[in-house]
Amino acid sequence: MSSYEALAGCYDALTEDVDYARRADFLEKLMRRSRIPVHTVLDLACGTGSMTYLLAQRGYELIGADGSEDMLSAAREKCANLTGEPPVFLHQEMPKLDLYGTVEAAVCCLDSLNYLTSPRDVQKTLFRLRLFVEPGGILIFDVNTPDKLRGLDGQVFLDEREDVYCVWRTEFEKRSKICSYFMDIFKRQADGSWRRSFEEHRQRAYEVEELKAWLMEAGFVNIRTYGDCRMSGPREGEERVYFSAIRGKS
Repeated sequence: MSSYEALAGCYDALTEDVDYARRADFLEKLMRRSRIPVHTVLDLACGTGSMTYLLAQRGYELIGADGSEDMLSAAREKCANLTGEPPVFLHQEMPKLDLYGTVEAAVCCLDSLNYLTSPRDVQKTLFRLRLFVEPGGILIFDVNTPDKLRGLDGQVFLDEREDVYCVWRTEFEKRSKICSYFMDIFKRQADGSWRRSFEEHRQRAYEVEELKAWLMEAGFVNIRTYGDCRMSGPREGEERVYFSAIRGKS
């Protein structure tokens, strides 16, 4: 089964504890650091469109891009009844981003960049973003830190809702810096029986300094890091770090 084929239909239920509104507030604070007014925003790796929806509600024009057609289907349904300009959704992998025009801001939320397990793909993605973010515009993303991913090694988690539950195990491989998530997903069917699906997801740990270096190589300037939804810098042992960077003029 392809990644997110089973998870897409229950992703929102399993992540209902994520405070998207708080994260949208934080993104707006960071977008004010753009050197140009922000009207159009790219939500890269938009998933089921929760952040796309919130930002569109707040008056921005949105482009959502994701590599999973199953997740995009959920995003289109979620955003179907928005008033104003509807978001444009594109089925695209991050390193192959190809927009029709430019945006003043690009966001990539909830550790999506960690799902690029090849450093070269991260670098390609940053270079693609440079092409489509206006000079003076802003790029914002967050990552799971190496401390967090290392700490997940050997853990077992259970997410349970009325009609779905998920058991997931994690393994961290030190040499490759890759954390693997092995997910058994059980969904209640109309007849009361349960259907089991299995998915494997992988994330790679990236150091703050290497990400900063790749941002500079891609042509971004004024690179800053923050703690999780805090305007201050990351603390020791921080599990999630936010980045903001301005697209340079050269």
